[in-house]
Amino acid sequence: QVQLQASGGGLVQAGGSLRLSCAASGPVVNTRFIGWFRQAPGKGREFVATINWSSAMTYYADSVKGRFTISRDKAKNTVYLQMNSLKPDDTALYYCARSNTIVGAARISTNYDSWGQGTQVTVSS
Repeated sequence: QVQLQASGGGLVQAGGSLRLSCAASGPVVNTRFIGWFRQAPGKGREFVATINWSSAMTYYADSVKGRFTISRDKAKNTVYLQMNSLKPDDTALYYCARSNTIVGAARISTNYDSWGQGTQVTVSS
């Protein structure tokens, strides 16, 4: 199955930007969505954004809409998350994940069956 590796996190000041990458090992097959989720200390895993691998249809959490942009490059087997106007509340460990082709709600983490290790994003004030 597809293996995912998240990268690009770091420490930035409020108002800054980061670009996260989610690289898939080998061809991306039998995949409906690749999405980003985040988890802050003491909190559950939260949906951030997701993209349909075939159509490029996107969905965003209300908390990031207008600030974050998800995209994919099929030739590079990679999904990106451009994060602008970062806030301290965005501080979390960010994971990318893949859902299979079975129909399911794109915002629900349990519909994703392959997960990367995550990359830390820390936003200071």
